[in-house]
Amino acid sequence: MRHNVLVLLTARLPDRRDERRDLGLPPESRPPGRPRRDQVPGDTAWCRVEGLTARQASGLAAAMRRSGGSAGPAAVRRVSAGLARLGAPDPGRAVVLQGDGAAFADLLSRAPRIAPELAPEIGAALDAAAAQPGPLRLRDGAALPSGRTLVMGILNVTPDSFSDGGRFASRRAALRHAARLADEGADIIDVGGESTRPGSAPVPLVEELRRVLPVVEAIAGAPARRSGGRVLVSIDTTKSEVARRAAIAGADLINDISGMTFDPAMPAIAAEYRLPVILQHISGHPATMQRAPRYGLLLPEIAAYLRAAEARARRAGVAADRIAVDAGLGFGKTARHSLALMRRLRVLRSLGRPILVGASRKSFLPGARELAAADRIEASLAAEALALSGGADIIRAHDARGAVRVARVCDAVLRGFSGIG
Repeated sequence: MRHNVLVLLTARLPDRRDERRDLGLPPESRPPGRPRRDQVPGDTAWCRVEGLTARQASGLAAAMRRSGGSAGPAAVRRVSAGLARLGAPDPGRAVVLQGDGAAFADLLSRAPRIAPELAPEIGAALDAAAAQPGPLRLRDGAALPSGRTLVMGILNVTPDSFSDGGRFASRRAALRHAARLADEGADIIDVGGESTRPGSAPVPLVEELRRVLPVVEAIAGAPARRSGGRVLVSIDTTKSEVARRAAIAGADLINDISGMTFDPAMPAIAAEYRLPVILQHISGHPATMQRAPRYGLLLPEIAAYLRAAEARARRAGVAADRIAVDAGLGFGKTARHSLALMRRLRVLRSLGRPILVGASRKSFLPGARELAAADRIEASLAAEALALSGGADIIRAHDARGAVRVARVCDAVLRGFSGIG
């Protein structure tokens, strides 16, 4: 996708200027240019399109007004170092479009005359924002369960994890905890051998392999649960060789907190073994990421990063239905940034990929800094419920039992999925 398109489905913009800036929308309540006809309050979309030339921007705005909507210019995001590494396209000009379904339908009929690729890109973002994404597919082509939330249980086999202090660093303790996560209903167990807490240092390749491979192999070879299929295993790594060896050992997914930017060989490994990947946004590296992180336009920048990471993966041969995204709460973000992302998580539906959220036990949660990590369960469960109501499809959690119970209630209310008959 050449243009970064974000859709906000709401009849009115948020009142706070900082929230509108986080979304990359104008500071006033609506863009300049009164629509020709009244908008239907419950059927209004705000669509931010960037990556335009000056001529495209003015032509698109004029076409939207002729279609009965309104339009105006928007601030352009900055190009971060992470985006530069990904080779993301220049942000160019940006416009904000507002209208109801009829206005956007008419606009899409006019857009091909402005830029041939714009109509399908805007249409795809509008469709994605209003729908559930398709399921992720595993290496054998089977689809992960859809229509309900997936719970990813966290298994840190490190001596310096921020959350469990190395309780599962031994193979025996790790496998015992993996069995517990499976019994509690986790769909996926995410095995990590390198701490990525703020300030952490990289782990040598040989040491990371020593920590994770026996655990991945044992979980992948475990028998299916009585309640259904076997629990899946994810490898949480930024190193392509760890991902490759884990894939051979039976790993089902790759969870890369760098969006496959730290190791340029990672996309090729994911493609070769046909593993689904979780592409996460991060600003900087774990050792330095929390040193005064700054964003000009929070959501447009994160969305552009994730789009560029997806494009890079696709060029390497990773199929679209094997990609999920993660906004990276707490990874190069202040508490305000992370809370703002949770508040407007649904905007990332515009990307059309399943969304993973990992808020469990993190210090950005209100009141969390005064508590030990293991005592943050209530805040974590509340954050997970809010993430699901905001559009998350997968939640990554330390407390699998609590997360599964939260997901069950949210799925029944939000998706009509009760799991009964």
